[in-house]
Amino acid sequence: MLIYLLPRKRYLSVLVFIFSSLPIYAGLDDYIYPYSSPSFNEYGALGLIRMPSARFHEEGTISFHWSKNNPYTRGSIIAYPFSWFEASYQYTDVNNALYSDVESFSGNQTYKDKGFDVKFRLIKERDYFPQVAIGIRDIAGTGTFAAEYLVASKQIMVPKFLNGYNYLTNADLTFGLGWGDLSYSKFTNPLKKLDSSFDRRTLIKRTQGGEFSPGRYFSGPMGVFAGIEIPLPNLRGLKLKIEYDGTDYSEEGFPFGRESFNLAFKSIKQSQSRINYGFLYPVNNYIQISGGFTKGNTLSFGFTLSGGFGKKNPIIKSTEKLQSVDNPILRKELADGDDEILMTLAMDILRKNNIHISKGVRNGEELRVAYAQNKYMSHAMASGRAAQALDQVSPDYIKTFTLETMNAGAVMNSISIDRETFNKYRKDKLYILAKNNIKINSSKFNEDDYTFNPPFSYPYVFWRIEPDIVAQIGGPDGFFFGNARLAGRSEIKFSRKLSLNAEASIGIYDNFGELKLASDSVLPHVRSDIVKYLKQTRDYSINRLQMNYFLNPWNDFYAKVSGGLLEDMFGGIGGEVLYRPMYRNFAIGAEVWSVRQRGYNMDFSFLDYTTDTGHINLYFREPHSKVTFAVKGGRFLAGDSGVNIDFSRRFKSGLRIGAFFSLTDISKEEFGEGSFDKGFYFNLPMQAFFTNYSRSLAGWGLKPLTRDGAAYLTHSHHLWGITEPAQAYSIERDWDDLYD
Repeated sequence: MLIYLLPRKRYLSVLVFIFSSLPIYAGLDDYIYPYSSPSFNEYGALGLIRMPSARFHEEGTISFHWSKNNPYTRGSIIAYPFSWFEASYQYTDVNNALYSDVESFSGNQTYKDKGFDVKFRLIKERDYFPQVAIGIRDIAGTGTFAAEYLVASKQIMVPKFLNGYNYLTNADLTFGLGWGDLSYSKFTNPLKKLDSSFDRRTLIKRTQGGEFSPGRYFSGPMGVFAGIEIPLPNLRGLKLKIEYDGTDYSEEGFPFGRESFNLAFKSIKQSQSRINYGFLYPVNNYIQISGGFTKGNTLSFGFTLSGGFGKKNPIIKSTEKLQSVDNPILRKELADGDDEILMTLAMDILRKNNIHISKGVRNGEELRVAYAQNKYMSHAMASGRAAQALDQVSPDYIKTFTLETMNAGAVMNSISIDRETFNKYRKDKLYILAKNNIKINSSKFNEDDYTFNPPFSYPYVFWRIEPDIVAQIGGPDGFFFGNARLAGRSEIKFSRKLSLNAEASIGIYDNFGELKLASDSVLPHVRSDIVKYLKQTRDYSINRLQMNYFLNPWNDFYAKVSGGLLEDMFGGIGGEVLYRPMYRNFAIGAEVWSVRQRGYNMDFSFLDYTTDTGHINLYFREPHSKVTFAVKGGRFLAGDSGVNIDFSRRFKSGLRIGAFFSLTDISKEEFGEGSFDKGFYFNLPMQAFFTNYSRSLAGWGLKPLTRDGAAYLTHSHHLWGITEPAQAYSIERDWDDLYD
């Protein structure tokens, strides 16, 4: 399994913030019962101790949960793309079984199980009706911990006597029906009246893992589970949990050693009690610690890191103020009738606000500027700040500000702001009225349209140095292998359209020396030789050296030609085109590349493998759910053909949560373990943790396995990302930032 971390990371700062956060209380209830958010069970789902509940976090929440309950050590990553949907990835160390059936190959590594879990809310809680949810554990895994459940949770008011007053607190009751590993009671499944197939659980035979198993969902005998969670007063949010455990321990995992599984070498303690007890202690709003006594004979422990990142200013409110000029009246008088002075003053005040003028012109009562900026994630905020800045230096005869956002040498959008209306609603920040007199248009850059051309000497170099981490988790050579590196990233602009992107890194510390697992793929090793690349680039690597030439021949149409070292494993030449209309929620493009595999030491050497690859790229944003679907169909690097489907949701804060899967014309046996390519990712906005505005993202992604099927070229500066400001919804979604 390969974990990949995207650039622009400040993880240390984020961790310091999380662990140092202090409580802020708003009222009596917050003092007595602080930190009332729901908590996770040992399986990485919101619930009790081991049993699930019908609770959900708010949309945009990202959580990490770790638990230990012998013989299982489990790490879970949980995301909430919607308030009614919980999705989690489970990685479980099963320490009563070997990694493989070859003892010398397994070494000290125990069995590792990977699985995806989902939970959906069916009914939202009301005054006299519980919240109801349905969930599936291990929906596309090996089935080692497979279970399905229907669960209801209801808060009830429990009286407490406090300082002479009766005080009510919310206890949370849960009751559920379970199948699979949650079927200890072994009741007859009522669903068999709908179809006889529900009477028996059917598992996929000879699976490579990672496949869906609809034949087992909600089938076989049924069990029950229940529990209660009670907050304890004046104990900083401490909660007591008591549950009736519905787990059938004779089915979960490998309970009877080799009798259950040929790789298992030890039996598991069976349950001596159906009642589990536990506690939850919230350290602050982001960290929870839990413990329990389960099965009547086993202690458990866990902790959670969690945060809601979906809303505007989710953690810390940005307080970076608009920069102003001294004596704006005098400056307006100086600019009156002199366009050169006006443009110079405009360039100065915009630069103070991290907005950089490329070109400018005054057309009668209109002041038009083309600018670039890498400060504000919100395009509406960037435009609003530009308008507020220009208002400080522009003579009164300027009635309209036309602001053109530049990227890759092209105009992404043209926003015309009526000055009088903008200022009329500025004091009260009535953006909902101001936006009615703001026009968004597509536009094509024409250098002859501008009279003001500030001096700019090429080549111009942008660069940064930052920490980087490459990690591999869960192989037979060891549980964790990582390389802490120092990465340098730069962009050299030779002209408005021509640039060179370079990325290189040096190793600081790693434990890759023990990696030895070779690829067993029957396909060309376009990705599965990852161990060779990791080991031979321990000291240094040239990750990318890519030349780009951008074109914008017509409105809404963009193109790119690139060549060089395009990514870690391939170099070559190719290009991409994209049609992205301003007032539509779709885009369509294509890309074609001729590439050769790079040498394992990631310098300028190459291997013998060459291939041509290309795709048709379709993008569609569903307006109600705000989910963006991206479909990439064509020929992949290993010569297989098929589609990659990516679906993601962007939140107000800039957080993006996404997942993907691929289907190609190779068989499951040819693909190998995992059966098909899949994974998930999320990008956290760094400005959520600081008081300054920033476009930086902390990215994290995971693929359960690194295989050769469905692998595509990861070249830099994809046109879909470059042209993000080129559709109106990218601006209109953030109108409430206009006066920030």
